[in-house]
Amino acid sequence: MQPQKSQTPPSTLDQLRAMTTVVADTGDVNAMKAYAPREATTNPTLILKAAQQPTYRPWIDEVIASTAGDALADRVDRLLIRFGREILGIVPGRVSTEVDARLSFDTHATVDRALRLIERYQMEGVDPGRVLIKIAATWEGIRAAETLERRGVHCNLTLIFSPVQAVACAEAGVTLISPFVGRILDWHRKQSGRDFSAEDDPGVRSVRTIYTYLKAHGLPTEIMGASFRNTGQILALAGCDLLTISPDLLAELAASTTPVVRRLGVGSDGDRPPTIDVREAAFRYALNADAMATEKLAEGIRAFAADAERLDALLGGA
Repeated sequence: MQPQKSQTPPSTLDQLRAMTTVVADTGDVNAMKAYAPREATTNPTLILKAAQQPTYRPWIDEVIASTAGDALADRVDRLLIRFGREILGIVPGRVSTEVDARLSFDTHATVDRALRLIERYQMEGVDPGRVLIKIAATWEGIRAAETLERRGVHCNLTLIFSPVQAVACAEAGVTLISPFVGRILDWHRKQSGRDFSAEDDPGVRSVRTIYTYLKAHGLPTEIMGASFRNTGQILALAGCDLLTISPDLLAELAASTTPVVRRLGVGSDGDRPPTIDVREAAFRYALNADAMATEKLAEGIRAFAADAERLDALLGGA
């Protein structure tokens, strides 16, 4: 009798994929090929980081050469779509392409820029159903997303740090939201001077609260946990609709065989949460009352705007 061969246990990443859609949080096309995520999400910081690699320098040169005389905003859009098109050749699902964060408080300008991005994707032969327009979850950004969704343009609302932002997005019919985890943890670590376990991590608890509310109230908006600092946070949200994960954390998960236990979507968590008022005055007051959410939203917009300016310079705008 031949001895039985021991089977290699599935990686933690493969176990996670069985219950959650894994999304690559990167603009690096080669990293996506390595970990085969279903979808990908980008922002100006990630695109800028990838664009500065020698591998992608020909793409920059190509865009600059083909857009001579065009407005700088058009050049930037062409670069975003160049990355987006390549990403869609790798992932079977969707890619998120972000509207300039400097438009975060201008509803009409956000709508116009989003429609232009979708039009350019269509000109490149890309099905617009595979593109999510990424917008900061300000009041103005949520209103822009509401308009876009009614016109058939699907959106990913980002920089979500509080339930009121998440619920306002869901009530507006937004396709997907990206509540952040790591940045919430960063704020609480700084304020308290202590660390947190995965179970009492305030970022993890925020996403669980949002998930529970939306599911209990029958709101179909997809929830994609984002901005992770460690794999413990990721595993504490196993079962979330989607999780967007950086290449270094994807590598850790792929190299591990730690068992994954579903933490979300395992049944009723009790009574239906009380309804959150998301009319404008209530929204603005609730956000203002949450110091962490107010500070991190503003900080995130400033950081994305600064990287948008650097991207402008890279394309010859400075």
